[in-house]
Amino acid sequence: MLATLYTDEDMSALVATLLRARGLDVTTVPEQATLGKTDNEQLEFATSLGRCLLTHNRVDFERLHLKYMEQNKQHPGIIIVPQKNAYEVARRIGVLVSSLKANEIKNQLLYA
Repeated sequence: MLATLYTDEDMSALVATLLRARGLDVTTVPEQATLGKTDNEQLEFATSLGRCLLTHNRVDFERLHLKYMEQNKQHPGIIIVPQKNAYEVARRIGVLVSSLKANEIKNQLLYA
């Protein structure tokens, strides 16, 4: 089963559109009315939905992933993508998500 995705507020809305065009299940911060939440709250929200979080924010989400692991907390995965144009970002995420099942992404910090 493919991972379902949640883009944080730094991710372009076009990325979500492009990922949907690839057949992926994506929701966004604006769609979920979670604008302005902290990174920790965003990860908790993504976890409550069972969705892998997509972000450009490497430093904060590496720290949060380590905190989760130290506390034996579960999350559906975090994918960090460098800031590039939306087409390149969507391509990278699409390749990664298509090559791994949702259970292989769970609790992982991945780089696309």
